[in-house]
Amino acid sequence: MIPIPHRVRSRRPDRADTATLTLDPIDGEYRPFLPGQFTMLYAPGVGEIPISISGRARAGGYVQTIRAVGAVSRALCRMRRGDIVGVRGPFGTHWDMTRAAGLDVVVAAGGLGLAPLRPVIRELEAHGARYGRISLIVGARTPSTVMYPRELARWARDLDVQVTVDHPDRAWNGHTGLITKLVSRIVFEPRRTYAFVCGPEIMMRATAEELVRRGVPPERIALSLERNMKCGIGRCGHCQLGPLFTCVDGPVLTYDKVAGLLEVKQL
Repeated sequence: MIPIPHRVRSRRPDRADTATLTLDPIDGEYRPFLPGQFTMLYAPGVGEIPISISGRARAGGYVQTIRAVGAVSRALCRMRRGDIVGVRGPFGTHWDMTRAAGLDVVVAAGGLGLAPLRPVIRELEAHGARYGRISLIVGARTPSTVMYPRELARWARDLDVQVTVDHPDRAWNGHTGLITKLVSRIVFEPRRTYAFVCGPEIMMRATAEELVRRGVPPERIALSLERNMKCGIGRCGHCQLGPLFTCVDGPVLTYDKVAGLLEVKQL
């Protein structure tokens, strides 16, 4: 429960309300993480929030993308090189890449949901021979809010990458509409497919339902759920979702375990 001090090595503004921080442990001790896990980030004097890990820093820390939506996230987004933040974790379940081996892979990301999926995509990019056909579908509100545009362009060299936006501008010449429409534009064998899905809950539910409708088994659709996590170890109960505590039973859970719970309001 004691935050470990980390120093901000770099800050990259991703868009007007979002920044990516690279954090290095001051004690020099690397604490390994698995793709899909999260940490509790503490902004001194402000508070603590859960943030997914989107990569490993070269010096052994974490890369984490944060959107400024509250007091703590705004304080974290304002951090500069050399500032100190507290880190607890990593916590939670992870994206199980071994279950996707030998299968077609569909990665579906909505908005900031691309950040927790970044380690998955980098694994697929680096070891594509371990998997079948690989598709990445991404949804965003507007062209200016698409996450990691440079990386998307690089990933598109090796993967089938398709992006859609809700509200195009005059310069946009890509897809427009819901991310579920992109499912019909990618090639995969439903019964031999594993899907990784992250984004707003309504987007995850709709995408999972569309994949199931097309024949993908629910137990092969992994979702990353967000709830109001406070302790990270299943003690406080703030993140309860039905019988589950998403900080320890999740955040990554397969659709067969949560299909009936996504309508349950946060307790």
